[in-house]
Amino acid sequence: MDVKARQQIQDVLSDPDTPITQEMLRAWLEAVGHKEHSDGSTAAYYELPERARELQDLISLKDMNAQLGEIFRACYRYGEVAHSSKLRDAKKMKFYIEKEIERLEMYGDD
Repeated sequence: MDVKARQQIQDVLSDPDTPITQEMLRAWLEAVGHKEHSDGSTAAYYELPERARELQDLISLKDMNAQLGEIFRACYRYGEVAHSSKLRDAKKMKFYIEKEIERLEMYGDD
């Protein structure tokens, strides 16, 4: 369980009047291994968090590691910046996804 979720649970347990938000519930469920399911329509996990103002906010809020952050950035800017062609971005995504696969195979995906 991540530190933020653990602290939120401790806050609620120590003060029953602490309001429980939908974001807190999602974080707690995620922290204990619950995964959301979708019926094919727009799922809650596609909604942008209120605090997300830029790409780095999403990367931080989703607790992405370095590899996933680089993939996410390259996907987002794909073909839109002068200093990085589509081919360079695609190669960058491939490199980082291969590194993420290696990490998962070595250390597991939990």
